[in-house]
Formats: sequence, structure tokens, C-alpha cells
Amino acid sequence: MSIGYACLTMGVLNTQFKTCRKENATDENLYKLIENNLNSLENIIDYNIKNNIKLFRISSDLIPFGSSEINKLPWHIIFKERFKKIGEKIKKSNIRVSMHPGQYTVLNSPKPEVVEKAIKDLEYHTIVLDLLDTNTKSKIILHIGGIYNEKNKSIKRFIENYRLLNNQIKERILIENDEKFYNICDVLSISEKLDIPVVVDNLHNKINPCNNKNDVYYWIKEANKTWKNEDGTQKVHYSQQNPSLKTGAHSETIYIKDFMEYYNYLPYKDIDIMLEVKDKNLSAIKCINSISIENKIFALEKEWAKYKYKVLETSPASYKKIRELLKDKSGYPVLEFYTLIEDALKNKIIKGNAVNAALHIWGYFKDIASQKEKENFLKKLRQFENNNVSLKNIKTFLFNISIKYKVKYLLENYYFYF
Repeated sequence: MSIGYACLTMGVLNTQFKTCRKENATDENLYKLIENNLNSLENIIDYNIKNNIKLFRISSDLIPFGSSEINKLPWHIIFKERFKKIGEKIKKSNIRVSMHPGQYTVLNSPKPEVVEKAIKDLEYHTIVLDLLDTNTKSKIILHIGGIYNEKNKSIKRFIENYRLLNNQIKERILIENDEKFYNICDVLSISEKLDIPVVVDNLHNKINPCNNKNDVYYWIKEANKTWKNEDGTQKVHYSQQNPSLKTGAHSETIYIKDFMEYYNYLPYKDIDIMLEVKDKNLSAIKCINSISIENKIFALEKEWAKYKYKVLETSPASYKKIRELLKDKSGYPVLEFYTLIEDALKNKIIKGNAVNAALHIWGYFKDIASQKEKENFLKKLRQFENNNVSLKNIKTFLFNISIKYKVKYLLENYYFYF
């Protein structure tokens, strides 16, 4: 089993993807943006290797205007060797990558021009995966699309338009149930006609179920029948509802008790789980650590080093409990550890706790910062206490000074990223 995340990272330097407006999409600008994005992708892959993350979805924004005539740069030729280098890392580390076109890639649209753009977008995603020299286990996940007031006709259009795709694209396509239009029964029916593997999304199935008598684990077993050896290990999507947002919105983090219930009820463990969640890699590491039977207390200490100042900011009581929890070097209280962190991060920030955490961070600089920097920091703290500057302003100052003095320990700390 591999557990992974999608597209972006939190708390990892130099992993941001950049784009531009179409009026600024000159060859020179596009070259710089693509160069930056490939550097970011390689940094993400390096991070995943270091953290034993074997499943990752590559952002569709890797190449700005990658499927559009706006981008006239022959990027697939110019950056061929760069792709090859990244691809070698992916293959050597046995990382399974995928891509997921966005909501505008609609293969069953009644408008021919929309279908044409969708096919071009699928061609773009296939080119990226081919340039990385990945095999057919690296997939492109696709939704069926809209219903346009005529669901049966829309399904028929999807089937007809799918058959227009070349074989290079077809061998990479997966189809997924969605939260509005096409439930898991619809998708399995389409799969049967086209011989396409199916991804089961647990949250989509909860919102838009096929029926009320079969649970998600039943559908995972049914979807397994659609997977062939050349498709690789069966893959599912897992997410949790954000209680504060609209139906279908992903949670800020994967709450570990709910995930473990899902994991424990899985019909088999030879399955890859793609997490769809706001905190991305943080939840991936949390879930990987939580199912591990080999990890020791060191894995939690490593995590604590990144979380601790954020926990101190939101819950000094939880901060003390976790420190006590980690004193027993013979145990591995992984679920209790992450539950305490989750509970702490739910708290609203109290001004006194925020000041205390900021002073702990400042402790790394008190002997190396200039007098002017010290005065500036203390001034900002007073302004924050008097509601004249935001906490974000203080964190930006501390982050920039961490960069200046190259304090890697702090730059990787989640204090700056929540």
C-alpha cells in the first residue's frame, strides 16, 4: 500500500508553481516559468523520496498553457533532458505519479470546441507522463463530465468521444465517480463498455451514492474488477468533508481516527490511497506513520520538531501533553500523538499564546540578530498586542530572518505555514 497527496506541498521550500496571464505569455516568460516549475517538481520528488512517500499527483499547472495555442514554446523538446532527469528519480525510487485534469476538461460536452480542447488537454497530460518515461501504471484521472439535462445522451457522448482518443491516452485514463452527476454505478457501467479502470472516491460516494444498501467497501471490491496488471495497484481517493464549507469541500487535515476506521475496514490492503486534503503532504506523512508497524518513537519526534511551535501557539496545554507523551522512548503512541495535534490546531489563537510562540522562535536569533532587528521585532510584538499589526506580519518577519540566517530547522517548521 502507498499513501500519497496531490500537487502541492506545505512547509517545503522552493516547491511553488508559477504561471502568468495570457498577455504575458511570451516565449521568454514561459521558459522561465517552466524552468521554475520543473525545479519545484524535482524538489517535491526529492522531498517525497526523503519521506518515503510513494504516491504523488503532479499538478496540471506544471507547464503554463500546456495544452493551449498560447504556449508556442516547444517545451517538450527544450526541456526533454530535464524531464528525463526527474523521471529517473521517480523510477529509481518507485514513486507512482498521476495527473488529474481540471473541471474544464469535459469529454462529454455537447459543444465540439469544448471536446476538442479536452482532447488537447489529455494529450498534454499524456506528453508530460511520457516525457517522465513513466509506464501505464501512472494514470490520468478523469470525471465523466456534465449531464446537460440529458444524462443518457451525455453518457453516450462520453463513450463516443473517448473512442476518438489515441491509444497512448487511453492506456492512461482512469474514471472516477463525482459528487454531483455520475455515481459509482454510472461509472462502473461506463467502464464495462470501454474497459477503463475505476477510482472510487469515498466522499463523492457519500454525497452522491448509487444506492443505500452497499457501502464504499463493496464498491471498492467491484471497482477492483476493472483493474488489469498493466494498470498497476488499484487506486482509491480518500477525503473528509470540511464541516465549515459547502458539501464536497475537503477538510483542512485528515483526521486520523476517521482515516484509521476507513483503513481498517478496507477489504484488502494491496491498494493505493490518494489523499485529497488541504494540508497535502502533512496528512500523507500522518497517515503513513499511523499505519506503520515498523516506525519507532523517532518518527514522532521528527514530526514534533515541525509541529511544536504551532501547537504552542494554539494550545500550550497540548504542547505539554505531547512532550510528556514522547518521553517514553520504548512506545509508539502515534494515534494519541496526532489526535492531540489535531485538537490543538482546532483552537482559536489567543494573543498571549501567539506572543509566547513568537518569542520562542525569536530565541534562535537573540544572539545573532542585529540591534536594529531586535528593536524591529519587539516593536512589532507591541503593535500586535495593541492590534496595530497582524500575526501574519510578525510571522513574515520571523520567516525572512530565518532565511537570512539560514536556520533550516525553522524554515521547515509548520509554524509559518498555518
